[in-house]
Amino acid sequence: MSLSGRLGSIIFRMVIDMDESRLQTISQLQAFLAGTLEVRFCVPDSDDARYAHIVAVAVRLDYAKLKRPDKGVVLRYLQRTSGYSRAQLTRLLMRVVHGASLHKRYRSPAHAFARRYTPGDTVVLAEVDRAHGTLSGPATVHLLGRAWAGGDARFERLARLSVSHLYNLRASKVYKAQRVSVNKTRPVAHPIGLRRAPSPQGRPGFIRIDSVHQGDLDGTKGVYHINAVDIVTQWEVLACCERISQAYLLPALEALIEQFPFVILGLHSDNGSEYINKVVAESKNASVVRKTFGYSHIPQRLAARIDTFCREHLNPYVNLHRLSMFAKEIVDTKGKVRKTYPHDMVQTPLEKLASLADAQQYLRPGITIEDLQAKAAQISDLDAANAMNVARSKLFDLFNRRPKEAA
Repeated sequence: MSLSGRLGSIIFRMVIDMDESRLQTISQLQAFLAGTLEVRFCVPDSDDARYAHIVAVAVRLDYAKLKRPDKGVVLRYLQRTSGYSRAQLTRLLMRVVHGASLHKRYRSPAHAFARRYTPGDTVVLAEVDRAHGTLSGPATVHLLGRAWAGGDARFERLARLSVSHLYNLRASKVYKAQRVSVNKTRPVAHPIGLRRAPSPQGRPGFIRIDSVHQGDLDGTKGVYHINAVDIVTQWEVLACCERISQAYLLPALEALIEQFPFVILGLHSDNGSEYINKVVAESKNASVVRKTFGYSHIPQRLAARIDTFCREHLNPYVNLHRLSMFAKEIVDTKGKVRKTYPHDMVQTPLEKLASLADAQQYLRPGITIEDLQAKAAQISDLDAANAMNVARSKLFDLFNRRPKEAA
C-alpha cells in the first residue's frame, strides 16, 4: 500500500484551540459558518462556561440592535459553538437583552422527597401477583397486609400500600421487567340461555355448577372441567373427567360435592347444559379454570391427574388463601338494589363462611370452622400460591410428554 493510501486510512483527531473573539462582524460569522460545515465542536462541559460564551458573543455583536436576519446568523453560530438548541438560545439571549444574568434557574432540592417504596418492594409485589394470578387491587392490598401480619418482613412497607398507588407500582419499569405480559380472561363467545337462579337468603349450600371444555385437537376432544361455586361464600371446587356422560360425570360430581364443607341444598346450572343432556355452555365461572389451565387442548387420558391436582392443590388454595370481592347490596329510595364492593368485605371463601351467623349449623358432620381455620393457618397465602404453581408446573410437564407407544 502507498504512503498516501496508508495516510488516507488513518483518522486523525485534532484539538483546535480557537480564539473566536476575533469574529467581530456578521459577515465574519457567515464566513466562519460556511467554512466549518464539516467541523464538529466540542462544547464546554459546564453550563456556566456556555453561558459566559453566549453573553460574550451577544455583547460583542450588540445582539439587541441587530436586524432579524443577522440575529439568525448569531443563533446559528451559537448553536454550533454552544450545543444548545435554537429555542433554548432564543430564550437565553432574550434574558441577556433584558439585562438579566445567565445562571441555572433550577437546582436539586436540598431535601428530596424520600421514596416510600423501593425497587425491592416492587419486585416482591410482582412475586405476589405472579403467584396469585394478578388479583384485583383491593384483594392484592389485603394479601400484602396479611403477609405482613403473618410475620414476613419483606411486606413491612407494602402492608401500608394504597390501592391507587398499587397500580402505579404495577405500571413501573421495575414491575414490568419482572412480569413481561399479562393475559386477560377471554370473553365468552357463546350466547347463554338465562334461567332464574335460586335465592339462598344468606345460606351457603346453593351451588352454581358449570362445565368447561379444554379444547379439541384434530377432531379429538379434550378433558372436561367441572366447576362448582357456592353463591354466598364463593367456595369453589373444581374436578375433571374425560367425557360428559353418566359413567364419567356422576363419580366426578360425587367427589366434588364431598369437598364442600357444608351441606349442599341445591344445584343451579346456567342453561341446564350437560346436566339435562343439552348443549354445553361456558359461563364466567370458568375464569379460575382458564387462569389455571389456559385454552389449549389437554388429552382426556390426563383427566385423573388433573382431578388429583385440583383436589390436593388448587381447591385448597382457592378456598383458604385466594381473596375474593364480596358485594354489599344497598336499596335506594326508589327500591333499586345497588351493589358496592367495600374493602372490608375482601375475604377468602373460608373467612366469608366463618363470618356468617352461626356458621356451624351449615357444616357437614365432623367438620368445624376451627379445623378449617387451623388448616389455612398451616401455610401463608404466598407459600400456598407458590406450592400450587409448582404442582401445576409439574402437571404441565406431563401435558408436553408424548405417550409411550405400545410395543
